[in-house]
Formats: sequence, structure tokens, C-alpha cells
Amino acid sequence: MTLELAVDIMRNLLQTALLLAVPILGTALVVGLTVSFVQSITSLQEQTLTFVPKLVCVSLAIILSANFILRTLVDFAVSMFNLIPNMAQ
Repeated sequence: MTLELAVDIMRNLLQTALLLAVPILGTALVVGLTVSFVQSITSLQEQTLTFVPKLVCVSLAIILSANFILRTLVDFAVSMFNLIPNMAQ
């Protein structure tokens, strides 16, 4: 395995991980900021109020993006398996 191949594999791994995390983390960020904004406007300081909307929205984001996540992971795994013959050289 050459250094270039190892760097390419790591770059692809990090890009894929970031691509898969963005829908879920972005949803949590938007919902968290929205709930915090509403809490600051209404002067509600209940800590558990932020948990339920985030849980529901992140669960919904996972369900809606599951097809994309699974397809991306399978494509990444296939590309890694296709690189195995190149690693022996």
C-alpha cells in the first residue's frame, strides 16, 4: 500500500463520515437553536423542554435519511473492497 492510497482512503472515510453526519447534526442544531430562541422569548427555563423536540426531530431525520445513509455506506464499503487488490502491490 502506498502513502497516496492510504491518504486517499482516509480522505474518503472522513468525507463519507461528514456527509452522513450532516443531516442528523444539522437537524439537532436547527431544532436546538429554535427551541432555545422560543425559550428565551417566553422566559421558560425548563431543561427538559429542549429534549423532546430534539428527540422527535432527530428520530425523524434518521428515518427520512436512512435510505441515503445506507446507500452511501454500501457504496463506500464496495469501493473499499474494490481497493483490496491495490493494497497488495
